[in-house]
Amino acid sequence: MNALQLSLQFAAFDGVSEHRAALPRHKVARWIRHALERDAEITVRIVGGEEGQALNRDYRQRDYATNVLTFDYTQEPVVTADLVLCAPVVAREARENSKTLQAHYAHLLVHGTLHAQGWDHETGEADAEAMEAREREIMARLGFDDPYA
Repeated sequence: MNALQLSLQFAAFDGVSEHRAALPRHKVARWIRHALERDAEITVRIVGGEEGQALNRDYRQRDYATNVLTFDYTQEPVVTADLVLCAPVVAREARENSKTLQAHYAHLLVHGTLHAQGWDHETGEADAEAMEAREREIMARLGFDDPYA
């Protein structure tokens, strides 16, 4: 298992306690470690809708809150990245897809960690299929159902 320096942060927003409960530090670290291919220093920040929308608008020129944003700084020799997850979006998607909040967070953290290491699903169908297959494999090892089912 690769070494991980993890900073887990929660912004102030309505309902933050539900999200804190779904994200115990030891589980977040476990989920991320399973997706790592090398040592890493990763900050995970859980934000409200306003901050999520501002970051997506400012950094991706998309004026809406999205579920996870990955800010990758280095991939070698150590992965350094910030993963920003928008709590209201994650909660809504979990409800809409009949998933637990924790299972959806686990998937998005695996997804973001793969992005931080250079995986990309927006560069073509083959890349998207490869990334989804890797996510399915990791989630199964973690004991979760197929996140795309």
